[in-house]
Amino acid sequence: MTLRVLGIDPGLTRCGIGVVDVEPNRKAVLVHYSVVRSDILAEIDQRLLVIGRGIDAALDEFTPNAVAVERVFAQHNLRTVMGTAQVSGLALHAAARRGLQVGLHTPSEVKAAITGYGNADKKQVQTMVARVLSLAEPPQPADAADALALAICHAWRGGLRAPSTAPGAAGAAALTPAQAAWARAEKTARGRS
Repeated sequence: MTLRVLGIDPGLTRCGIGVVDVEPNRKAVLVHYSVVRSDILAEIDQRLLVIGRGIDAALDEFTPNAVAVERVFAQHNLRTVMGTAQVSGLALHAAARRGLQVGLHTPSEVKAAITGYGNADKKQVQTMVARVLSLAEPPQPADAADALALAICHAWRGGLRAPSTAPGAAGAAALTPAQAAWARAEKTARGRS
C-alpha cells in the first residue's frame, strides 16, 4: 500500500510543505512541495492565519495518510522558537482535526534518516532529497526540501503502518531508539504534571 505523507517544516515567516508517496519498499515519489510565506510586518495573529490556511489547503488538496512535523527544539533565539512552536501547533491541530496520523521528528533524526549523518548541513539534505526522489536538481528553498525530508523520514521510520493499524499491533513499525527515548521522556514528564 502506498503511503502519502505530508511533511511540514514549521516557520512563522516560511513554512515548508512537502508531499511524497512512499511504497512499502521505501521508494519515494514526489507529489508536491511549496512554501507558505507570511509578511514579517503583519501582526502575529494574521501571520498565523496565513500559515494555517496554507497548511489547511495542502491537507485538503493532497489528502495524506499521515503528517510529519519537525519537533520543536530549544534554540538560543526565543522569538524563533516561539514562532516555530506556534506554527507546529497549527499543523498538529489541522492534522488531528482530520483524524490523520502525526509523527514528530527532530532535525537530527531527519538528517540521519536522509543522509545517514545526524549533523548534515542543509545542502547535504537537499542533495539527498533530490537523489531519493530522482529529481534533476535539489528542491528550493531549503524549507521545502526540509519538509520533503520530514515526509520521507516519517515513512521510512515507522509511518508505513496502515491507517487502521494501532501502534504496537502486529505489523506496526517499531520506534527508532531516538523515538523510544523521547516517548519515555514524555511519559515521565506527563506523570509529573
